[in-house]
Amino acid sequence: MSADAGDAAVVRVLAHVRGTVQGVGFRWWTRARSLELGLVGTARNLPDGRVEVDAQGPRAACDALVALLRAPDGVDAAGRRPGSVTGVAVQELPARPGTTGFREA
Repeated sequence: MSADAGDAAVVRVLAHVRGTVQGVGFRWWTRARSLELGLVGTARNLPDGRVEVDAQGPRAACDALVALLRAPDGVDAAGRRPGSVTGVAVQELPARPGTTGFREA
């Protein structure tokens, strides 16, 4: 399989983001970046203070979103990321067929 074909494959990433990420617009920011990248999924607050980002789409787009979540300075082309991130744990899961849109839950 060529690198180009692998980049086009649909993948799903589940990221748990730690830090000051609730009540600061982080889920909205994540949704906006995900839509710009052509991803579908959700961003939701967890009871322990983390935000869970469940996103799927082309591998390159998922990798780009994870890089934005992990960026040490929290800045992308659209401006400063809200809140502050102290860590991001990511796992790759099987894609879920039929997932559409990206919502804040």
